[in-house]
Amino acid sequence: MDLIQFILLALIQGITEFLPISSSAHLLIPGMLFGWPDQGLEYDIAVHFGTLLAVIAYFRQDLIRISCRMLSISENASKDESRELIFNLIVATIPLVIGGFLFSNFVEEYLRDVWVIAIASLIFGLILGWVWLFRSTSRRKKITLGDAVFIGFAQCLAIIPGVSRSGITITAGLYLGLNLASAVRFSFLLAIPAILGAVTLGVNLLIQEAIPMSYSHLVFSVFLSGFSGYLTIAAFFGVLDRVGLMPFIIYRVLLSLGLMVLLLSS
Repeated sequence: MDLIQFILLALIQGITEFLPISSSAHLLIPGMLFGWPDQGLEYDIAVHFGTLLAVIAYFRQDLIRISCRMLSISENASKDESRELIFNLIVATIPLVIGGFLFSNFVEEYLRDVWVIAIASLIFGLILGWVWLFRSTSRRKKITLGDAVFIGFAQCLAIIPGVSRSGITITAGLYLGLNLASAVRFSFLLAIPAILGAVTLGVNLLIQEAIPMSYSHLVFSVFLSGFSGYLTIAAFFGVLDRVGLMPFIIYRVLLSLGLMVLLLSS
């Protein structure tokens, strides 16, 4: 991989990881346009680690506050809320762990295909659009255990390339009647164990296969994806109340259709 490819793919990963627009679909485009080879497992791990640092950095105050409440000796409502949030995040992560363990080989062998990514991105983009347009008028903030279970099973679909992890979890939250801010916040917090698990598995595989690495390029990729990811999260929350999700939905649908046109013409 040359320097331009490193920079562009790291920025794409950082910008698209947390938006409901399918990072897999975006990472396809440069390769199709420029004929770039696959970036390799070590690069995937680096850019995902960067986005992990980004979401931890953005929610650092929330995470510190939750940790302090949990370590507090006194029992109070705030501690109960923190305990409930952590428990819900654990519950919502379990289906992804099981689904990844059972179906990861099947996905790698049969579903990691450009057509699958384009079609999945289109279908789940349209589903998000439908849920957004017909969402409940009485939207709530509190996430229940049942919500966590449903969102967790929805997140399992993200092992299919093109679905978008953030997109499917936000879709599930809105479908359950959560307000947009609560659905997005829970989705982004849920990214921490999801990305951490993926990075851990990837590192174990790197160690087992003893894959050679260029550490300077990888560190640069971590920084780029993390920095762009942090700015994207901040910008997304900044415009959420003003523009909603429809611009992202329209963009995702058009991108998916454009990918299909590129595939048909190639």
